[in-house]
Amino acid sequence: MALVQYNRKRDFSKTKEPKGKADSSRLHRFVIQKHAASRLHYDFRLEMAGTLKSWAVPKGIPYKKGERRLAVEVEDHPVSYIDFEGTIPKGQYGGGTVMVWDYGHYEPSNEHPEKDLSAGKLHFVLHGEKLKGEWYLVRLHDEKNWLLIRSHDDMRPVSKKLDDTSARSGRTMKAIGENGAVWNSNHNQPPARRTDSKARLPAFIEPMKARLAAKPPEGKWIYEIKFDGFRALAFKSGDSTKLLSRNDKDFGKRFPDVLEAVKSLALNDAILDGEIVALDAKGRSSFQLLQAYDLGEEKPAILYYVFDLLHLSGQNLRNRPLAERKELLRTALAGAPKMICYSASLEGDVNKLLKQAARLGLEGLIGKRADSIYEPGRRSGAWIKLKLHHEQEMVIGGFTDPEGSRQHFGSLLIGCYEGKRLLCAGKVGAGFDDALLRSLAARFKSLAATACPFKNLPDKRAGRYGAGITPSEMRRCHWLKPVLVCQVKYTEWTRDEKLRHPVFLGLRDDKAAAEVVREKPE
Repeated sequence: MALVQYNRKRDFSKTKEPKGKADSSRLHRFVIQKHAASRLHYDFRLEMAGTLKSWAVPKGIPYKKGERRLAVEVEDHPVSYIDFEGTIPKGQYGGGTVMVWDYGHYEPSNEHPEKDLSAGKLHFVLHGEKLKGEWYLVRLHDEKNWLLIRSHDDMRPVSKKLDDTSARSGRTMKAIGENGAVWNSNHNQPPARRTDSKARLPAFIEPMKARLAAKPPEGKWIYEIKFDGFRALAFKSGDSTKLLSRNDKDFGKRFPDVLEAVKSLALNDAILDGEIVALDAKGRSSFQLLQAYDLGEEKPAILYYVFDLLHLSGQNLRNRPLAERKELLRTALAGAPKMICYSASLEGDVNKLLKQAARLGLEGLIGKRADSIYEPGRRSGAWIKLKLHHEQEMVIGGFTDPEGSRQHFGSLLIGCYEGKRLLCAGKVGAGFDDALLRSLAARFKSLAATACPFKNLPDKRAGRYGAGITPSEMRRCHWLKPVLVCQVKYTEWTRDEKLRHPVFLGLRDDKAAAEVVREKPE
């Protein structure tokens, strides 16, 4: 339905609802507005083709698998209506109180939901503040009447208290109706949200992860530089500031200057997601330099590149689309100390961006769907890695004796997990200096083990041995408990699943050994 119907039904000199105009962002957002008009109902809206496709659901959202509710299609609404909360004057179309009951991102089963909707059946997953899971919209014989059906599994119904709480402002229907305040996309800030448990800053959030991709995908994606450092989340609430690794370890003592820079930010109740990096002479992030910084060998420039904003001023932003979070972040970091940098989106054709990244000697690009929500701990595919150089986390399971003039040890035996089996991927003997050899050897003393931790050693198949290590070589190896994780770069994996030309880059204590698996592009 065209927005002309929406505009025709409203007198914008009397109602503060936003005027209708199409939007070209094409994000997959949704909103459900509780609407106390002549009858209480819920307005269900999906962002699609530059407008909000809209249905009135008189009896509310179904929670039980197979449960269905009548959904009457109404006129399309402008995308700016997604934030509308307030009162519509009596006598105007839809007069009454409107609450943003739930909002977030929907995931259609197909790339072009407009076609499915036109065909009369749309399957989607909601990622909202209140609603999670799968539903269908199925059109009945009457063009305007649809069924909203819960699918896949049951969902615990929303409590009576939460049903009367705005997902945006935390206000009740009574509070919205009494003060008549309107919050819509023309306002810079929402009304002050109640400080209840729902709005409190969480103690930790496991960061969202990116999948390794073989080539750039189709669709609307945001691209950023792929940094080669330590993932770090900053939590700032009042006088308390924390800097945590991706596995909830304290980075504040390790990078005190970064912690102090975050403390100085004029933000309240904020969670930042980014990467702590060491820059080389050409301004590129270098994991080896970060290792040298840890060992006290060098003092490179340390920066905190921030690419996401998960929480701000009592607002959980994780269900907002990435494009919106990035804009809020850019504004929030205005005037930040030089040590804290905004990781800007890169404009232009992704293939040209990759070529430019290669010329600059960068590791690669990170791609993110512009409409993606933040999914803690997940590798959903909404974020991807496009690598120009091969790197892989590896578990250290042993070492060989030093040869020639080298001291402490010769090579490290490394591998990764396949299920619960640790499989050796060969040896790495490059990338070490004397200080690193000495510090690693000191750590190995407390990790000595009598048994080989690799399940593919020895493994004689077709005249070859697993990872190229023979039984006679194994007798000269020193085994370790498989707890240390390192980062290596390499040229390729061989057919016998061994790394070719691996180079040691540094230790990673921000990831558990059991999580280290072989990365394969999709």
